[in-house]
Amino acid sequence: MAKALSKSQIAAALAEKNGITKKAAAEILEFIAELAYKNAKNTFTLPGLGKLVLVNRKARVGRNPATGETIQIKAKRVVKFRVAKAAKDAILGVKK
Repeated sequence: MAKALSKSQIAAALAEKNGITKKAAAEILEFIAELAYKNAKNTFTLPGLGKLVLVNRKARVGRNPATGETIQIKAKRVVKFRVAKAAKDAILGVKK
């Protein structure tokens, strides 16, 4: 399996495609990440990729895999990424 692209590789590809410097491309990536962190509470959408959503999980009963003992897991808020249909179709191919 191929290795994931690093931040510098993504910035280099972005810079080459748009005719900007690698430093400017890296700043754009950092700005997008910062924007996503600030707006995740209201959902943050990356067009064509998906959206970051804040979800409330209910309290539930779990099990310690080492001992088999049941434990109570508290309710909590988690961040989820919902992949856009366009991204799924591009990666997996269109379902027939």
